[in-house]
Amino acid sequence: GFHPEAEESSSLLETAVSVLQSSYLDSTSQDGFQYSQAILVENDVFLSELKAFAQAKEAAGYSQEELEETFAFLLFDNEKEAKEVCQTGLRVNSSSISMLGDPAKGVYISKYADCLHPRPWYHGKSGYIVICKLIKGKVKVVSENYTTSYTCPSPGYDCHVTASRNNIPSRTSYCQAFEQSQYYVYEVSDGSTAERPRQICPYIII
Repeated sequence: GFHPEAEESSSLLETAVSVLQSSYLDSTSQDGFQYSQAILVENDVFLSELKAFAQAKEAAGYSQEELEETFAFLLFDNEKEAKEVCQTGLRVNSSSISMLGDPAKGVYISKYADCLHPRPWYHGKSGYIVICKLIKGKVKVVSENYTTSYTCPSPGYDCHVTASRNNIPSRTSYCQAFEQSQYYVYEVSDGSTAERPRQICPYIII
């Protein structure tokens, strides 16, 4: 018989895989990962907030490029954690990294789908990736700050990225590559920081 769900989930899986594959840092990753199952995350609240964020920023004079939706990635060891972030959203204070900005005032999310963890994946490891839609908005390049006086969100911006641009990482600097390919995303209004920046919207769990 014809199972529309199966059909739909296979095209969803294809969509998800093509998003992931077009977001690899290292070209050898093409053969390195196998993806088995994709779950569409439909969260109307987050979708409408993403849209509201875009409309507010458009009204504030942002360019189309700044409002463009892109993808970013989070890795979880188990499905429960992955599903939780899709229900509650990505919230501040969820990151152990701090070099692009204060983790209590913003969130970190990976730019590359094959660089999601400070250590390389070992053979046979599995996990759950949450693909998120992201509107980067105005991006500020900041220098890495490993001190405890954290960099604060920059007024008039929505996202920090690191200044350093290394080429394809050797295994030793994998942790560095991971840190350098993070977006630090925040939403500040009237001097207070949103607990969940609206510009990140969980999209697919794979």
